[in-house]
Amino acid sequence: MEEEEHTAEKRIRGRVKWFDPAKGFGFVIADEGGPDILLHANVLRNFGQSSVADGAGIEISVQDTNRGEQAVEVFTIDPPEPGDAPPLDDVAALDPDELAALPMEPARVKWFDKGKGFGFANVFRHPEDIFVHIEVLRRSGLADLQPGEAICLKVVEGRRGRMATQVLSWESALKEKKD
Repeated sequence: MEEEEHTAEKRIRGRVKWFDPAKGFGFVIADEGGPDILLHANVLRNFGQSSVADGAGIEISVQDTNRGEQAVEVFTIDPPEPGDAPPLDDVAALDPDELAALPMEPARVKWFDKGKGFGFANVFRHPEDIFVHIEVLRRSGLADLQPGEAICLKVVEGRRGRMATQVLSWESALKEKKD
């Protein structure tokens, strides 16, 4: 078996070009340019996320290998810039300061269908389902959710019931709480 050669790591900022949780990898484009950087699902999982939204800002440690540059650690992920997606009516009507002040609630993903653009989660000790829209997920810097995945949600009462306004991976929420 051929031995992989590695050089020293460097820390860079960039944007996620694309990430496919089913394939287990994606690519990052460094802000300073250069070749695409491989982002493997295991590196993302070590950060505490199972997916990341296309276009999300990311700070990573990169190592140059004989197969090209690869991310070896994720330090931060920032949601993508708001794009052409229409605002969600239930969320758009709310005061941004009120949204920011909402508590993070621990939850578990019931199911999420990326193709349909939505899914549901359950907040611990509450029987009702929480609606999770793909646009909220994308604005939170995530691309997909897996059944049973532990997450934290900011929740509001929408016209059709409780809905998430922000989604954080469990590990990200714990880090945020410590800071």
